[in-house]
Amino acid sequence: MTGRNPNRLAAARAAVRRRVTDAGGRGTIETLLLDTSNLGSVRAAAASVGGRGGLDGLLLNAGIVHPPKERQATVDGNEVVFATNVLGHFALAGALLPAVAAAAGRIVWLGSMSTSMGNYDPVDPQLRENYAPWRAYVQSKVATTALGLEADRRLRERGVPVSSVIAHPGYSTSGRTPGIIGVNEPTRLTRFADNLQAAITQSKEHGAWPLVRAIADPDVEGGDFLGPRFLTRGMPRLGRASKITRDPEIGYRLWRFCEGAAGVRWPFTAAAVAAARSGDA
Repeated sequence: MTGRNPNRLAAARAAVRRRVTDAGGRGTIETLLLDTSNLGSVRAAAASVGGRGGLDGLLLNAGIVHPPKERQATVDGNEVVFATNVLGHFALAGALLPAVAAAAGRIVWLGSMSTSMGNYDPVDPQLRENYAPWRAYVQSKVATTALGLEADRRLRERGVPVSSVIAHPGYSTSGRTPGIIGVNEPTRLTRFADNLQAAITQSKEHGAWPLVRAIADPDVEGGDFLGPRFLTRGMPRLGRASKITRDPEIGYRLWRFCEGAAGVRWPFTAAAVAAARSGDA
């Protein structure tokens, strides 16, 4: 389990351990500091994990949901929303691809229902002109979904036994989620406002259902798209990604852009070798 704030990460780990122990379950949880807006942090995290052997799954869940009002740049010079929601995940998945391939595992990208709410083609991913918070968020999610589908095409083409899947949580809010000290502490006003929208919202725990199914369901295949049954809420089901994210030309263009901006090329050949060696073992 990763996070960029060590205190919140420790609180989240403790909360999960309490929940699992109370349910009579067992298991281990390891934590890892990771800030996806910082490519140096991504490289360090990948180095820590990549040498441990095969990875059954990689869930690319980090992200900025409430973008800053004015455009901000990261230490790497990238627009902060695109860097956090897209570039960091692209770099992390690329660095860990051989480890995921060794286990014939799965990569899950976090999409959003917002990609169906307008035509936000990321022709200027860094938003050097015409920055707006909503545009920054939506185009980052268009890119995330398009990259997940492009990854599926490339993995199949190169014979790498890794599934690339997209899932989205619907409309999940803090105010409808149980409070956890250090993790989820909505104000009374937030709870009041969120519960006014109860007909179309759900808790973040329920929002996690499609993500968990995407990474754990053995029947899920590469290129699948999962989300709540009623778009904003409900049990997870297979769906269809928005039209713009399914365009192979957009996927190809964004892939090339991310390779340059993140300074990462996915090691498909090394991943195929890792998979073959694992199969031989």
